[in-house]
Amino acid sequence: MGHAGKLSAVLSLIAVAVCPGSSQLVPLERPTSIRGVVINSATHEPVFRALVASPDSRFATFTDSQGRFEFSIPQKESSESDSSAAPVPDARLAPRLMGTVPNLLMARKPGFLPDPSGSMINLQSGAGNKEWTIALIPECLIVGKVTVANSEPLDNVQLELYRRLVQDGRARWVFTKATTSRSGGEFRFAELTAGSYKLLTRELLDRDRFTVAAGGPLFGYPPVYYPAAPGFDAAAELTLSPGEIEQADVSLTRQAYFNVKIPVTNTQPGIGLGVSVFAAGHRGPGYSLGFNGRDEAIEGLLPNGAYTVEGTTYGTDNAVAAGVTTLTVHDGTISGPAMTLLMGNSIPVIVKEEFSAVQEPEPLSTPTSGGRRFPLTGPRRYLNLILEPEDDFGRGRRPALRAPSGASDQSLTVENVLPGRYWVRVNSSRGYVASMRSGSIDLLHQPLTVAEGGSPAPIEITMRDGTAEIDGMVEGLPSQGMMAGSIDEGGFTAAAKPVVTPSTPAHVYCIPLSDSSGAFTEIWVAPDGSFHSPPLPPGAYRVLAFSSSQSDLEYRNPEAMRAYESKGPVVRLSAGQSESVRVQLITTE
Repeated sequence: MGHAGKLSAVLSLIAVAVCPGSSQLVPLERPTSIRGVVINSATHEPVFRALVASPDSRFATFTDSQGRFEFSIPQKESSESDSSAAPVPDARLAPRLMGTVPNLLMARKPGFLPDPSGSMINLQSGAGNKEWTIALIPECLIVGKVTVANSEPLDNVQLELYRRLVQDGRARWVFTKATTSRSGGEFRFAELTAGSYKLLTRELLDRDRFTVAAGGPLFGYPPVYYPAAPGFDAAAELTLSPGEIEQADVSLTRQAYFNVKIPVTNTQPGIGLGVSVFAAGHRGPGYSLGFNGRDEAIEGLLPNGAYTVEGTTYGTDNAVAAGVTTLTVHDGTISGPAMTLLMGNSIPVIVKEEFSAVQEPEPLSTPTSGGRRFPLTGPRRYLNLILEPEDDFGRGRRPALRAPSGASDQSLTVENVLPGRYWVRVNSSRGYVASMRSGSIDLLHQPLTVAEGGSPAPIEITMRDGTAEIDGMVEGLPSQGMMAGSIDEGGFTAAAKPVVTPSTPAHVYCIPLSDSSGAFTEIWVAPDGSFHSPPLPPGAYRVLAFSSSQSDLEYRNPEAMRAYESKGPVVRLSAGQSESVRVQLITTE
């Protein structure tokens, strides 16, 4: 492996060189070099000794003290004696570039992360002798030390980090990384992007032979939710900016641990049981117990306290069963009932069609488990439904519509629904969901609650196809070039001409108001700022335009969306209506 290849293997963080505009006028002079600067995207300061290289590492160099880099471009003139050379239509046009010229450059340096707004540089699209800027984002760090009550460091403690992420318009806490404290008690979470995090320790048994007497009581260290919260929900949020280092020291308390055994009824041979343990009503990770299939019991060790224990079967593609019980541990005395596993619920789905179009879609052929095929008709042809757990630490299952047993099976049922709260998500290739209810619950705005041992009312869905549209213009766009060049296969630059850039100058979102029907929709924006929506369900929408994509937009959270009440117009659409709006651009970093 060459010198550049070794550097590439050591340095793992990548950022892609960014062109300062989405389109440009291709220089017609001969490009002789590739030069630019690598900057810190947070401070805009130059980054010294960053490796700038092509993906194959044939081009590689370090930036200087000013963050600058430069490559000479090898090239050759077309020989007059070369009869295979294509004729040069204009003396000003660049000669053929050698095949070794890279199309893409990347920057790497420990302590930095890729800039998500980066784009590729295609040198054969007319890069010329201009200067490029490559942005690197400084990593965030969470560092600290694990100690016990007497300030002694403690090693081999597992720590977990959860990050707040927005998924489908709602914020969730998602597991990100785990690490283990070292001999001095120190721990380190590196390569973190800016955002909000929560930190906790997993429980640890004290197996030190110098502190634990043979045959005596067992001791351990219960979980700590930083800094000292009773559960995950009350733990502090660590909000990090780019390049920020957060010091988060953790102190553990040594406590006595006692044997716990919970009998489980209604078990089946060969079926496993996943076990979750929550302390004092606080749902979240930290504690653990296991299932002993031979004795049909949940077993393990816990300190004094009150706990909720949930069990869910796995290892079968058919019926799913679950159970829950509570218990109290007090100095070795365990009190609590046995766990009884109950089968998951089945919820009927009733679809009422109110389509204005009389033409029925063509039947869709689908295979069965036996390999036979049969046509799907009615709602099964176009509709799918999934239950998404509301709880970040639910039982992890996303029940969906049961597959049909045959051509005559037109029933719609969601099976194996375990107790909990669910958001009902419907995908349809025909029309839209005008209303969705379960009894008195409006499932477009409220979650479905499935109680222990109970079954909710059927899910009733009304489908319609009378859509509406929004078109308009984004105002406040920065000026940008509208010219670009093209390259033929021989490597010659053709005359510059107007083109439509594939990138978008803005991102427009139609966000249903909290008390309205409708569907969240992103609209593509043309280079001149104009946009036209796809068919939209009727309802009241706030239209927002951002200069960059908003992956963390909590559009299902009314509290979070209040910050945008003055940022975009509200459009109220009825079936068949078309509205035009002008939206001011919201500039984002």
